[in-house]
Amino acid sequence: MNETAPSALKAWESFYVIVGSSAGALTGLQFVVLTLISESGMIRGSTATLAAFGSPNVVHFCLALLLSAIMSSPWQGVGPAGVAIALCGAGGLIYSIVVLRRALRQKDYKPVLEDWIWHDAIPILAYAALILSGVRLSRGSADTLFTVGGAALALVFVGIHNAWDTVTYVMTQRTRERVPRTTAPAAAPAAPPSPPKAESPKH
Repeated sequence: MNETAPSALKAWESFYVIVGSSAGALTGLQFVVLTLISESGMIRGSTATLAAFGSPNVVHFCLALLLSAIMSSPWQGVGPAGVAIALCGAGGLIYSIVVLRRALRQKDYKPVLEDWIWHDAIPILAYAALILSGVRLSRGSADTLFTVGGAALALVFVGIHNAWDTVTYVMTQRTRERVPRTTAPAAAPAAPPSPPKAESPKH
């Protein structure tokens, strides 16, 4: 095993303190988004739509927080940390595939290319990278620590983007609902009754 492995993990502590604290704090952002949607009353989605586009953001934030905790733990080597990271990646990959199926089956919203990239492609790639990196770390190689850090940061960025994208979508829908009501032409006022015609005097 690489004797410098524990020191290599220790060098990443500050990075994971930042990533972990950010992921934990930003988890609350998704609750704000869901509250905004429920209070708007203008966008009524099914549970399948929420499970496909809302809940995964919380999972990504929590996985980034878990990775930060794993990488900040006082391991004696990178082997056990690698096993834990590979297990996190496998669980996240399975969940991402389930989310992809939910997105394909739900009928309330039609995703565009950007949605497929941010909600499905990037998380799947990040979790796959965690599996490969975890396997290499479990064998004593600390060369893939940058890959683990990049994957954790990618999950945080995905959660931020998707939460903000949901907020902008809700605001856009609200605006579209309000514009027709505010720009509707007012009813034309009734014409005033014409005054009675004066009778011509009789001669």
